[in-house]
Amino acid sequence: MVNVNKPSIKNSAKKAITLICLLVALRSQAQVVDEIVRNDIYISYFNDELHEPLYVEYKLYQGGGNCKRKGMHFKTGDLQYSAKAKDYKASGYDEGHLADAKDFAYDYEKEEETFRFYNCVPQTKKLNRGIWKYFETKIRKESQSDSLLIICGSIFGNQTMGPDNIAIPEYCWKIVESLTTHEIIYCLIFPNDDSDTYSDISIQDLKLKVNYNLPIN
Repeated sequence: MVNVNKPSIKNSAKKAITLICLLVALRSQAQVVDEIVRNDIYISYFNDELHEPLYVEYKLYQGGGNCKRKGMHFKTGDLQYSAKAKDYKASGYDEGHLADAKDFAYDYEKEEETFRFYNCVPQTKKLNRGIWKYFETKIRKESQSDSLLIICGSIFGNQTMGPDNIAIPEYCWKIVESLTTHEIIYCLIFPNDDSDTYSDISIQDLKLKVNYNLPIN
């Protein structure tokens, strides 16, 4: 089951957000969560103007499996402002999963639910099939012995693609927290280019780089 909600904001909170937006106006336009999409395995926090998820969060314990991806293709999930297959066509970018499909390959229906455009962003082939995949595999192995909270998202600039001007990330990032010890295992940032590199980054420094609120202290 999929639920789509519009976040509600009280009047006082609206005033505070207006002030914050004014303070950061010289830096860049603030990005907000317009839609919250919940299904059985992850939550996507989506921005309508970018046509992209800002970030996705999910829990993982003993992820992995042998389900085949035959017949699985990315869908809009009836989200009005979602990217579409035509936006990726001939773009040179992969449909890069945020909540990794392989994490849920123990169940065909759950794995298929990861194939939504509100769970992917345009990633270079080098990133998606290289260092990003390396950490997906590494984290999945760690989930065999620990329950994990995984939050991954993007930092957007001005670059777009496709007929609907879908935003392309400048960077992607990933946070992994142990739900046993509540320690941060990884906080990583990845250039969305052909460098196939990453950097460790603190939560506080990541908060300074993104243009939206992060759901973690």
